[in-house]
Amino acid sequence: MSEANETGIYIFCGIQTNEEASFGSIELEGEKREIFTIHYKDAAMVASEVPMKIYHPNKENLMMHQNTVSAVMAKNDTVIPISFGNVFKSKEDVQVILKNLYPQFENIFPEIKGKIELGLKVIGKKEWLESRVRSNPEVAAMSEKVQGKSEAAGYYDRIKLGGVAQSMFAAIQNEVTSGVYEPLAEMTDAAKTNEPKTETTLLNASFLINRDQEEVFDEMVNKQHEKWKDKVDFKYSGPWPAYNFVNIRLSVEEA
Repeated sequence: MSEANETGIYIFCGIQTNEEASFGSIELEGEKREIFTIHYKDAAMVASEVPMKIYHPNKENLMMHQNTVSAVMAKNDTVIPISFGNVFKSKEDVQVILKNLYPQFENIFPEIKGKIELGLKVIGKKEWLESRVRSNPEVAAMSEKVQGKSEAAGYYDRIKLGGVAQSMFAAIQNEVTSGVYEPLAEMTDAAKTNEPKTETTLLNASFLINRDQEEVFDEMVNKQHEKWKDKVDFKYSGPWPAYNFVNIRLSVEEA
């Protein structure tokens, strides 16, 4: 049998259940695939039989993975997310991996039961950030000093100016952390900040909350946005499974 015709088992997430479960089907690269569960004790992997190959994380494939996990979340309150693209040779391999992972799952299940993850990115508005820089006396003085100098003559002044601007930006990030992140974090079971993805990102945070507290948390986010809306934009997302609070790595070696 050629590699192109071989089938494998694609893993979406882990759930806590003792029962066989069905979550419909997915469409993967033009073909429908049924979703099923593979079990060990009270843990199960949500999976589908797919062609055995490497799947590229293009928009369509990532959406397929994300939408499937969301559909599982709608029916199960204890979901352990698995990253995109994990394909194994057989159901038996997945069962061995699940057995090996079970001690971790056993600890994680009570920690995430009934919980969801929400994400918040705070992006500084260009006009506000520029006004903050212009209003700093040290930056203004150094900018004036650099003006009119040749590139070579002003080289070290430009380095200093860049350093001052960087320090200023770090100070603004700290303001947002104390003003936005910390009040929200107090309402959660767990919270963490992640690496900013762009130069104007002042906060990239994830929050783990009880599912039944989502409406209350949303209201708090809206109140924070009202306070900051003239200075920043909020990008609020979710609910997701606990991607940023669970660290599960799958490998063929575990099978």
